[in-house]
Amino acid sequence: MPTVGLCTYGITPHDALDLARAADELGFHALWLGEHVLHPISYGSAHPSTGTRQHHSGPIVDDTTELTDPLALHAAIAACTQRLMLGTAVYVTALRHPLHTARTTITLQELSGGRLLFGIGSGWLEEEFTALDVPFTRRFARTDECVEILRKAWGGESFAHEGAHYRFDEVRLHPRPVTVPVVYGGNGPRALARAARLGDAWISSGTPTFEEAVELVGTLRRHRREIDGNADFPCYVRVEITEETTASDLHRYREHGLDDLVVWADAGWKGATLAQRRENLAALADRLGVRSPATVG
Repeated sequence: MPTVGLCTYGITPHDALDLARAADELGFHALWLGEHVLHPISYGSAHPSTGTRQHHSGPIVDDTTELTDPLALHAAIAACTQRLMLGTAVYVTALRHPLHTARTTITLQELSGGRLLFGIGSGWLEEEFTALDVPFTRRFARTDECVEILRKAWGGESFAHEGAHYRFDEVRLHPRPVTVPVVYGGNGPRALARAARLGDAWISSGTPTFEEAVELVGTLRRHRREIDGNADFPCYVRVEITEETTASDLHRYREHGLDDLVVWADAGWKGATLAQRRENLAALADRLGVRSPATVG
């Protein structure tokens, strides 16, 4: 049976904590948090998934959207969970200086006992970049350079850097190495090639159909095979489910080598009270075959 994680976006920090506790108890693999730093009151940028199947209706971010810092929120989640992996889907890396991001991710990874899955993306909301005084047109190259610096910072040694976007003299962030998996997002041809070349894993953008997911993962693994001869590459695929979806429906993903699935939390996390939300999430876990004997009770 594939692992099943949850993703969520636009909920309050306290609701996210309640969701994380319940997901951890029920045996869900991970909780992936989306993010934006701010809401530009007026913007014309289109999300890359526009025109394809989307889970959310309406704008991705507007003045009713609850925005949180996913790394700060995951620090709180780490303190109240035991097994749940802590994913970002996705963190817009180019909006922050990579040394600052390195400091935060090192702290979170050690605090959580190695549970952070650092999902990153290059961003799409130009007005958000403008508000934070970060050049939008160079976001892809800036993201790649951020990853280069992050890997050096996580390595536990001192280093200097001189690149196209960042320059600094020799620094050291930590007295020992810390492993942080970098999970690239994005479904386009260049995004898939970049994920295979620079990432440790990949997560789908939006919610592809089964056929699209098989094609996307196949492309990624072909890229990986060309790079190092090894097609083994974790791929986290978001899956749209219905009230009738069962574990048997998810099994076909595994038959095609898709072993790490992610469903939207609001498929189960719904109800007027916390008790109702927990009960509905438990029913979803049972229906999808998430709960094992070790997690029941």
